[in-house]
Amino acid sequence: MNQYEFVLAIILIVTLGSAMRTYLKRRPPEPAEPENDRLREEVVMLRDRIAVLERITVEKENSLEREIEKLRDR
Repeated sequence: MNQYEFVLAIILIVTLGSAMRTYLKRRPPEPAEPENDRLREEVVMLRDRIAVLERITVEKENSLEREIEKLRDR
């Protein structure tokens, strides 16, 4: 294999690689499985529950702090 064939082979490999990458990017996404949708819904539900628990925790801290201040004022 002379140097020109080697350069031609490299150009061919790079061109084919670029074409494959373009093809894979433009390919339509695979349909989501039903389990993925269920898990996404569960994650949303758990995030909502965590937000509620955080709010309850903060409210309890504030009410406890208010009670302590009331006792100090006596």
